[in-house]
Amino acid sequence: MSKRFPARPAWDKLGLHQVNERPDSKTMEPISLSRILAHWADQTPDAVAVSHENHSVTWAQLEAGSNRLARAYQALGVGQDDFVTIALPNGVEFFEATFATWKLGATPQPVSAKLPKLELEAIIEIGEPKLVVGVPDGSHPHAQTLGTNYPVDAQLSSAPLDERTAESFKAMTSGGSTGRPKLIVSKAPAAWDPDADFLEFSNQGNILIPGPLYHNGPFSWAVIGLFKGNHIAVTTRFDAEETLRLIEEHRIDTVYMVPTMMQRIWNLPADVRNAHDLSCLRVLWHLAAPCPAWLKEAFIDWLGAEVIWELYGGTEGQGATTIRGDDWLQHRGSVGKPTAICEMKIVGEDGATLPPGEIGEVFMRPNSGPGTTYRYIGAEPKAIEGGWESIGDIGHMDEAGYLYLSDRLTDMILSGGANIYPAEVEAAIDSCPGVRSSVAIGLPHEDLGNAVHAIVDAPGGDVTEAALLAHLGERLVRYKVPRTIEFTDEPLRDDAGKVRRKALREERM
Repeated sequence: MSKRFPARPAWDKLGLHQVNERPDSKTMEPISLSRILAHWADQTPDAVAVSHENHSVTWAQLEAGSNRLARAYQALGVGQDDFVTIALPNGVEFFEATFATWKLGATPQPVSAKLPKLELEAIIEIGEPKLVVGVPDGSHPHAQTLGTNYPVDAQLSSAPLDERTAESFKAMTSGGSTGRPKLIVSKAPAAWDPDADFLEFSNQGNILIPGPLYHNGPFSWAVIGLFKGNHIAVTTRFDAEETLRLIEEHRIDTVYMVPTMMQRIWNLPADVRNAHDLSCLRVLWHLAAPCPAWLKEAFIDWLGAEVIWELYGGTEGQGATTIRGDDWLQHRGSVGKPTAICEMKIVGEDGATLPPGEIGEVFMRPNSGPGTTYRYIGAEPKAIEGGWESIGDIGHMDEAGYLYLSDRLTDMILSGGANIYPAEVEAAIDSCPGVRSSVAIGLPHEDLGNAVHAIVDAPGGDVTEAALLAHLGERLVRYKVPRTIEFTDEPLRDDAGKVRRKALREERM
């Protein structure tokens, strides 16, 4: 008999929290994620569960393959509540590795497959995973490793394993304001109620994920889509026209996007954009970065206001807001109202709660209590009295309780939906011989929203752009490498090590 768990809101598992669960919805008890594939394989064994390019697997194949892979991981020592770092590109293998991890009662910890060795080693150091998947065997001496396309022994049984449930559903990676990575470990157990209402998802529908699975949003949308019996179509990388083609081909009803993707679609010639039948699309979620008002309105006019949904929140899951397109038209520029199981308030520099209309720092907390949704490894939360926490945004709330974001309080650069911390980029630049100091800032970019621009103090004039880029390519994942570099022989910091980052950015604007 399957182990059952106390009923909790479905979205507790996400780090998004119960975004739109209705109080009167009828749900069953959560199922352990070690059993969730079997739940759907029993009902529709021959239906496609995951498709990627020309490769697809049915529910029965995904269940059997992940059982065999789990036994291979088990032989390498993976057990209850261990971390398994998954450095695999988007594809069927990523899902097999993730579910194999859950089948052992362990926690998946996704990272970019293109992560430089030094950055991955820093994550391994703080996370201490039992296994790292997707890297050359033996490439990390302090961890067991397996390469991509690992040849699982065909003699291993594909039968179900003993049921186990990890204490943590996921452990996502984030950069830190100190330039060091941190892990955001969910406090929700690895279990799910397939019938629970969640983010307007269908049961047994079709969902397209055109984003990288190591990011929290695409990962969560993809696996929770599977928990609810949906076919998940995933791409290797985002391509605007291919995204439209896949929506038409697979009759996609739900798609995940960031505003950069939306803008690239809108930049297509109108005849190309309108050549595809998108009538099947019920919900387009966009999140992870601010969406320009003109772009959002263009998508509302194109696809319909009831199709366009926005979510604001952090991986930590202390709180979230949502808003649908028709509501947004009445509250233009808002990211929505706080969901039913969290609180939000705006706090001034003196720590006082600000009234509607006044701009300050956004703080939030879950109704379940401070510290109930996540824990950090490698960082400490920014909290104030009462358990209120901030993820670094400033904004205001109106009289009706709608939240409007103004800017980032921190120096973090938001580029194409990805968080980039200047300290991490600067540490890599400063390690290059001949560099005295550096400053990384975000400058406006038509496609990405912001792009990293580096100001490099190299007084000897011996550092070339080509040499610096080669140096950074060994230390930073590609999207963190500055897109533009300028050199100076003037000191960038004062005697206390402080930098006029805002002024430097404004000068270059």
